[in-house]
Amino acid sequence: MAAELLARLQGDLNNSRKAQDKASTLLLGTVLSEVKNKQIELRREPTDDDVVDVVRKAIKKRRESIDVYTKAGRADRAEQEKAEADALAKYLPAQVSDDELRAAVKAAIAGGANNIGAVMGKVLAQYKGKAEGGTINAIAREELGKQG
Repeated sequence: MAAELLARLQGDLNNSRKAQDKASTLLLGTVLSEVKNKQIELRREPTDDDVVDVVRKAIKKRRESIDVYTKAGRADRAEQEKAEADALAKYLPAQVSDDELRAAVKAAIAGGANNIGAVMGKVLAQYKGKAEGGTINAIAREELGKQG
């Protein structure tokens, strides 16, 4: 089954080419080539989850670049990276609220997960693609801290 998100990305790439929007064309072209690499690595058609994974990694890469450019005093480049990360974020599924994540973390702890690895393992699997690992990790550490 071809990924719906992949088709949406390709459609948006074609539209940005027609509109001669160089920034969007470059950004979407880059992400689509990363999806192609993932497809080669997987040796199968990518699913929506695979495509979301690639988009999430692309956003993470840009957020890391923002920090580097900000520290180097390159606000212009940091702004560009932020714009790209924001543009890619619209391709991700709706994110889960912190309250829902906290409830899942508490449930995992109540279910016997007594260290960060066990909690992360349970909660990440449950919310793959719908929540960022860093957010889950922060909530898990906070809740585990209350246990001790």
